Amino acid sequence: MGGDPADAEPVTEARGPALHPPALKPGDRVRVVAPAYPGDGRLVRGQQILESFGLVVEYGEHVYDQYGYLAGTDAARLADLNAAFRDPGVRCVFGARGGYGTQRIIDGLDVAAVRRDPKVFIGFSDLTVLHAKLWRSARLVSLYGPLATWTDTRTGPDSVESMRKALMTTDPIVIARDPAEPSSAVNLPGKGSGVASGPLLGGNLTMIETSVGCGEFPNLDGAIFLFEDTGEAPYSYDRMLTQLRRIGALHRIAGVAIGQFNAAGDGSSGWTAAQAVTDRLTDLGVPVLGGLRIGHGNGQLTVPIGAKATIDTAAGTLTVEPAVR
Repeated sequence: MGGDPADAEPVTEARGPALHPPALKPGDRVRVVAPAYPGDGRLVRGQQILESFGLVVEYGEHVYDQYGYLAGTDAARLADLNAAFRDPGVRCVFGARGGYGTQRIIDGLDVAAVRRDPKVFIGFSDLTVLHAKLWRSARLVSLYGPLATWTDTRTGPDSVESMRKALMTTDPIVIARDPAEPSSAVNLPGKGSGVASGPLLGGNLTMIETSVGCGEFPNLDGAIFLFEDTGEAPYSYDRMLTQLRRIGALHRIAGVAIGQFNAAGDGSSGWTAAQAVTDRLTDLGVPVLGGLRIGHGNGQLTVPIGAKATIDTAAGTLTVEPAVR
């Protein structure tokens, strides 16, 4: 099965309650797959961490393949992804690396297999489109968290414990605003403050905006919209949020949770990323909470996508129900 639209099943939006995969336990098998860029030597450290949880780590056949900048051909990457979701012995599908490429194969995802046997999926960045597809097509709650190409200098002990808790416990996830994060400066008074609840949906802003008009683009009505990005200038945040506003995607959101503005520049062009985002969100009239360690920056934490979330701007907290049951 290829990744072209002609090969895809018709786009349908799943209805009904969310699907929560079982929590992982020692002895469970984790399959590392690469829907985008190929794996590299950092997978060794990622494997060590997962094994320290008592999990058994295995790899998709094409994780280290190289096809241009991709982890093998579209057919090979899609085969690995679908094999992981189809294997009843695999309890967690773990993204190896981001970069680019998941959009090329996403239309070929075996949604029926996902629905038949819900399992944990974790990853972020380019894999945002997979989170969105899993939610829109199967109502599967997934985990927006580190990739298996692990770097201790960026994702240290706090990141490890956050991931373990999200994978293996049914405790709610609570993330507090970090004043050191550039996005913490997005702090709106009046209607931009308060409490709001809804399913947490979103991820990497570039990938969300790039999915406009595609089958995985999420319906954000009533949702807490989560976004983060890396290497984007302030005007890029403005441009992407403006695009989402123009198509009406943000008209009925319940609130906004903002992750990390990684490598966004110093504002020498006129505005910082936080100032540009503040300008674009002020008149939405919904609570907005920034400063969350979610995304490409240091100390990345793990959060469920699709689970019910509550932001409280006074307390400075994002609280999310567990992804697993």
